[in-house]
Amino acid sequence: MNGKNNIAIGFLTMGFFMAYGFILIYLRDFAPGKEEWANSYSIGKHFESRLAHVHGNLFAFLNILIGYLLLHFSDKLQNMKVISWLALTGLLMPIGILTEVYFGLPPALVLIGAITMTTSVIWLGVAFLKMKIIN
Repeated sequence: MNGKNNIAIGFLTMGFFMAYGFILIYLRDFAPGKEEWANSYSIGKHFESRLAHVHGNLFAFLNILIGYLLLHFSDKLQNMKVISWLALTGLLMPIGILTEVYFGLPPALVLIGAITMTTSVIWLGVAFLKMKIIN
């Protein structure tokens, strides 16, 4: 895996969470009980749903960026495959938030995703610090 999958899955994930934003707009503006939904802005399912939407798009963008960097610097970076997989696994965080909201599952996926995405970003930063620039 050289970053291509991070870019492809990142765009697909971003598309999903952008579409999910339309569901949130529907719930806020058009659904029966919209006033109750709007009034629960900072608590419960409304808050968690917004967290999933925001983090889903952020983590999708991070995968696109990480994938691009892995492709562009493939001849100079080490541990590319591990960084790539960690970033992809990070997408479990927003998915985990949705499974909490809609299925009542425990936050295990949230924690796994948060830890792996953070690890991938730090690892890539260290890889760039160690990168040798040859002219």
